[in-house]
Amino acid sequence: MPGQANKADQAYERLEDMITFQELAPGQLLSESMLMELTGFGRTPVREALQRLARERMVEILPRRGVFVATTSIEEHFRLLELRRTLEELAVRLATFRAQTRQKESMLELAGRLDAFTGDGVRDFGELLKRAHTLMAVAGHNDYLQLAMAPLQALSRRFWFAHLPDVAEHLHIAAGFHSAILRAVAHGDEADAVASSHRLNDYLVDLTYQALGAP
Repeated sequence: MPGQANKADQAYERLEDMITFQELAPGQLLSESMLMELTGFGRTPVREALQRLARERMVEILPRRGVFVATTSIEEHFRLLELRRTLEELAVRLATFRAQTRQKESMLELAGRLDAFTGDGVRDFGELLKRAHTLMAVAGHNDYLQLAMAPLQALSRRFWFAHLPDVAEHLHIAAGFHSAILRAVAHGDEADAVASSHRLNDYLVDLTYQALGAP
């Protein structure tokens, strides 16, 4: 049913947000009833959301035990970034040539919002970041690429927000990287778009190395 599907999407968005910003901590044991109370959604939407989160490796469902919030691993994040680098390059190449006029306009509008972003409001920035990721994947007009990119970017966002050494500084840095990608794609500059996506990936790799050395 459409209404039920919409509720499942909303439950997913809520739970993904709670995991990303560690309202639900890594390793925490959860139950469906607990999550129903936290989200305000019924059993079916919550169950469908959990199945999707399990596929995306945000949670682990253990029969007769419950649901565990997946832990983050520096080693796994390095492997994730290897794949994300290749897929993101493909995404920006496709979007450069396939983005529709309204999508390019949305990219420039979002780039302006990223450029103007200040402060340490992680949830506000998280919404801009998710919108940038979604817009780029959709603009490539390849459903399979969207399916491949979404979980990688969700896991990467979660890791990144959990390991920021200076929140305001790195929100500003990330805003600049994403703004550059959006502008390059919107202006049809494939080479700059690819180079900008590589610079973003290099930054994420460097930050992961920093997390490796953190006490």
